[in-house]
Amino acid sequence: MKKNLWLGALGALVVLLTVAEAKVMINAAGATFPNPIYGKWIEEFAKVNPDAQINYQSIGSGGGIRQFTEGTVDFGASDMPMTDEQIAKFKNKPMHFPTVLGGIVPSYNIPGMTQDLKFTPEALAGIYLGKIKKWNDPEMSKANPGVKLPDNEIVVVHRSDGSGTSFVFTDYLSKVSPEWKSKVGSSTSVSWPVGLGGKGNEGVSGVVKQTPYSIGYVELIYALQNKMAYGFLRNAAGEYLKADLESVTEAAAAAAKDMPADFRVSITNQLGKKAYPISTFTWLLIPSKIDDAAKKKAIVGFLHWMLTDGQKYTGSLGYAPLPKSVVANEEKQIALIK
Repeated sequence: MKKNLWLGALGALVVLLTVAEAKVMINAAGATFPNPIYGKWIEEFAKVNPDAQINYQSIGSGGGIRQFTEGTVDFGASDMPMTDEQIAKFKNKPMHFPTVLGGIVPSYNIPGMTQDLKFTPEALAGIYLGKIKKWNDPEMSKANPGVKLPDNEIVVVHRSDGSGTSFVFTDYLSKVSPEWKSKVGSSTSVSWPVGLGGKGNEGVSGVVKQTPYSIGYVELIYALQNKMAYGFLRNAAGEYLKADLESVTEAAAAAAKDMPADFRVSITNQLGKKAYPISTFTWLLIPSKIDDAAKKKAIVGFLHWMLTDGQKYTGSLGYAPLPKSVVANEEKQIALIK
């Protein structure tokens, strides 16, 4: 009897080990910007591909690029394209795959304020340079006639970690403010002139929500999920726009026509009346050669699914889908993975 029980237990263990071996474990890390949709995609992809298990860590674009470069993850994710210098560290040139589009919004916490505020590029740059210190500064009052702005100090909030969201935000500020470009510049990490730091989009959202009279920059989905106020921003055509799917898509439309073959492009401050000025693609960073055949099959399968079925989930999570022309070009690039 005991022998039969032992053999039964051994058989069950063998089955469990066989199932475990059949599962392909994929580790990835990077941007917090697309974390909500990546989580949804991974959940849905597992339903149709149960043998592929993807683990994504939302640690920021800087961390994603670092871990991808060090080889501790199978692929990375970033809201900032890798630089030529970063790419040069790889024997096998990494590929950039745009996944979705999003907008970065100026979110604020002003007690009692019910109106949606308007921000000029000059005001936003001035606030983050530490030159505009109060909410009722003339630059803010000029953009918001008839709105009673408080005579309170502005509490500035920014990212404390290496962040693609920071890169996109500072890339925009560098385009609209010569002073910002010369004094601070654009990068995943900059020397902020003023402000408090929060880790990830989650961290910045949390600090803004808990701090009266604060302002922070967050990806649109985080503002929506946390029911945070966010403002209109004057674009390059002089129109005040509030980020939504239409205005973010419009920003990508012009850029898609001239997108480089490697997909590394900035779409901030695009011309066009309906183009939201702080819009961006976000990218998966994929090795051009994947030696493990099972991992290659799983990653390639995920990329194909992401570009087709996965795009259906974008709107409900506050992201804009990829232009069809970009999807077509990405499908060609997937075929180049060795």
